[in-house]
Formats: sequence, structure tokens, C-alpha cells
Amino acid sequence: MTRDQDHVPGQGLGRGIAGLSLGWLLLVGAIPLLRLLAEALGGTVVAGALADPAIWRAAWRSLALSLAAAALATLIGGALAWALLLRGLPGRRVLIFCAVLPALVPAQVMALGWIQAGGPASPLLLALGLAPPIGTPNPIYSPTGMALLLAAQSAPLVLLAVAALLRRVPGEVVLAARGLGAAPEAALRRAVWPLLAPGLLAGAGLAYVAALGNFGVGALIGIPARFTVLPVLIWQRLSSGGTASLAEAAALALLLAVMAAPALVLQALAARRAPSAGRLPFAPLALPARGQAAVLGAVVLYLFVVLAVPMLALLAAALVPAMGMELTPTTATLRHFGAAVAADAQTGRAFANSLLLSAGAALLLAAAALPIALTLRARPVRLAATATDLPYALPGACTGVAAILVVLSLPGSGALYGTLGLILFAYLTRFQALALRPAAAAAARLDPLLEDAARGMGAGPWRRLWSIHLPPLAPALAAGGILVALTAVNEVTVSSLLYGPGTQTLGVLVFSLQESGQSPLAAAVSCLALLLSAALMAAATLAARRLPAGTLPWRP
Repeated sequence: MTRDQDHVPGQGLGRGIAGLSLGWLLLVGAIPLLRLLAEALGGTVVAGALADPAIWRAAWRSLALSLAAAALATLIGGALAWALLLRGLPGRRVLIFCAVLPALVPAQVMALGWIQAGGPASPLLLALGLAPPIGTPNPIYSPTGMALLLAAQSAPLVLLAVAALLRRVPGEVVLAARGLGAAPEAALRRAVWPLLAPGLLAGAGLAYVAALGNFGVGALIGIPARFTVLPVLIWQRLSSGGTASLAEAAALALLLAVMAAPALVLQALAARRAPSAGRLPFAPLALPARGQAAVLGAVVLYLFVVLAVPMLALLAAALVPAMGMELTPTTATLRHFGAAVAADAQTGRAFANSLLLSAGAALLLAAAALPIALTLRARPVRLAATATDLPYALPGACTGVAAILVVLSLPGSGALYGTLGLILFAYLTRFQALALRPAAAAAARLDPLLEDAARGMGAGPWRRLWSIHLPPLAPALAAGGILVALTAVNEVTVSSLLYGPGTQTLGVLVFSLQESGQSPLAAAVSCLALLLSAALMAAATLAARRLPAGTLPWRP
């Protein structure tokens, strides 16, 4: 070991801990991906899939829809970045929080809210006297409606990508441009936006992949609109054929991964073009009073449309006795909420399943991130960690199919199919990268002298892991666990492919209720799911002071 290697944090933890990290990463990362690839390319399934017009139709629809949503999301996200990050607005912190919220609201909940906000049966429109005549189609049931909804949910990803890059933009460039006589807007256009272009490209890639793999919007809106996209087609083929159709599902998941690959390359290229940080942080430029009022009004109006309207429509649908009835003081009822929380209802079990899965995945992945983050300098561990990035970056349908294939390859796999254990394994595969990133960043900043001193006093690798490295890394590990819990608690794409009797999650329950025609009950369960997400976000916000800066997406 060279002198430089000896002073790398975690480098001396020993082969046992590095081997354990490597084994875990292979289990949750490389093995599922290789199993998916082997199943998809083995035999004649791919040739059969290429000859199926329904598959190509779904693929082209997914591609067109995702490109349209990504383009619109980039425009919206870039406009929000200009208004909230580059120009100073009153209440900026609250506005950023609200602008990020559409990405945190579960896709199936947002889709259901927009379904209830349009059409002649909308309780909200009926209460306001704005409902169209009976027989008028709901505009959300269309490719255009799907693209608009996906863009609204993906725009925060563009905003966050720009915000992450803005932390590296040197404030000196603005001072230099202003010193040369450039007006504030000219300084931003000529000096700042060229540096932020990689953030826009990365955000566009994120928006494209998010739209490509979105099951909630594709199922709740695409199926009634007769606009089937690939994630929904995978679910339909698995539901109709069970394990016998796994090879075809693997081929479709591989096709989905191939369609996502250009966006992943775009993100990687954008990351390499990030500017070097300067001595001065970027400071937002003030707007003139008249312009500030106009921009503030436009931002508030946009946030009201994409957040308040669907949420109010969802609440109105949950309070009426039946769809098509006007919400009035005499018709308002809490019976759907009562049915949702009844002792014999499915909601309690779905809540318990979602909380158990999200908390279990968060704890396991945060614990695994500790040794992995400290042994990333080892090349095998680093390469295996790269493999865990793909399940998080790729659409969730790919992860779901890969998890099924891995579990069914084990002895006695029939007992695991359709259980919470299968869903948990898929969550571990899907979210390991999300839990590892804060820990890896924090581990790179550790002082190696502490480990050297502990080693000199005779402390073994495990003792150093728990006594020396765990305390300073605990906030970063907690941050990764919080992100996993918030993301997994209302997850629907993976769990819709894997659930069985008694293992429904909240996301699956909302979809099932809406599909079976129980719209008011689905709306009530969605409202309860939103309350759960709000409680988790509130708890995370209270702990934000002890978390690494930039950990929570609504506190960039």
C-alpha cells in the first residue's frame, strides 16, 4: 500500500468489509441486470417481440409522449429556474418548495386529481358551475393531457438539475459582466446561462426517463384513452400470462431500457461539462418592482393550476356520495374516508405494507451504504456501485421484471412470488444508488488521520467502522434513508408488477380502486396517502438542520 493510499478514508478497513460491500452491490445491482439481459436475449422471444405490432405501437407512443413531455418540462423548469433561482422573488424559499412538490406527489394521485378536475362529472366543476355539458369527453383522457401532466410532474427535475449546477457557478462571472456595463438580464443571458446549459440538458434527460417509465399516468389515463404505453403493456402481459410471460416481459423491459439509454448518456455528458466553482457563490439578481409583480403573479398562477386545482378536485371527489353529484353542504359526506379507514378495509393493510416496505428499504440501504461508501476506492467496489446506478436511472418496469427473474431463479422461489419479500428486494435494487450518494459524498470528506490514529491504537476494521466512521457519516446515511423512504412509500410502477394477495401497496390500491369504478373511495385513499407523504416530509424538514446541505429536494 502506498503512502497516498494509506491516507484515503476507509482504505484500510480490510478485505472482509470490501468483499461484503462488493457482494451486496452485485446482489442488488449487477445480478438483476444480467439476469434481465440473459432472459431477454435468450431464445426467440426478441424476434417474436419485434414482429408484434402492438409492441411497436406502444414503443412509438412511449417515445413520442416522453419526448413531448421532456421538451415541455425543460421549458417550464428553465422558466422556474430563471424566476426562482436567478432572479430574487419575495417568498423565494416557499415558492421553491411548492415548485418541487409536483415531483413528490405520487403519479397515480396527481393523475387521479386531474381526472377529477375535468369532464362533466367533476364535483369541483359542478360546485363552481363550470362543468361542461353531459357527454363532453374529459380532455385529460388524451395524449395531450398525458403529456401536459407528465411535463408538470417532470419540470421540478429540470429545476433541481439547474439548482445543483448553480451551486458551482462562480459569482465572479456576474460581477465581471456587470462591471463591463451589461444589464442584469444580459449578464444572465451571456455569462450564466451558458454555464447552466449542462443542467438543462441533464434535467431534460431526467424528465424524459421519468416520463418514459411512468406507470401511474399511463395506467389511469392511458388505458381509458386507449393510448397504451410500454410500462402498461408490460404490466398487461405479466398480468395475463403470469410467470409464463416473463421472457416477453424481459424483452419489453430491455426495449424500455434501450429507449432510456440516450438520456442516460446525455446526463453523463452534461455532468462532465459542469463549471468549476468560484470563490463567490452566485447571488440572485433583483427584478424591477413592476416586473417582479408580474413574474411573481405568473409563478403563483402556475403553481395554483398544477397543485391546488387537482388537489381540490381530489378532495371534492372524496366528499361527494357519488361521481356526477355537486358538492354542497348538504351532499358533503365523510363516508368514503370512513370506509377507507374501516377495520375490514384494504387501506389499513396497504398503509402498513407501504410503511413496512419503505422503512425496511430505507434502513437496509442506509446500513449498506456505510461500508460501501468507505470502500469505493477499491476498483471492484466502485465498478459494482456503478451497476447500482442503472436500476435507479432506468424505468421502474425494468427493475420489477429483473427482480422477478432473480427471485424465480432461487430454490423454492414459488413461495416468494407475490410476497412483500419480492417487493422489498426490488426496492433494494431500485433505490440503492439513492441511499449511497449522500454517504459517498460525505465519506470523501472524512479526515483520514482519525482512522490512522484508531488503527495505531489497535482498533480492528469493524471497530473503526462503528466507532470512527459511523458518527460523522450518520447524518448522510440518514439523509439517504429519508430519500428512499419518501420515494418508496407511494411507489407504484415496481409494486404493480410484483404484488400478490394481501401485499397491495398504497399506489397499487389507488389504481385498483379507480380501475374498478370506485372513484370517490380512490380519491379518499389518495387524500390519506398525501397526508402520509406530508407527514414524512414534515419530519424530514425538522431534521434538515442536521442533514448535509442540498439533501432534501425542496431545500436546494
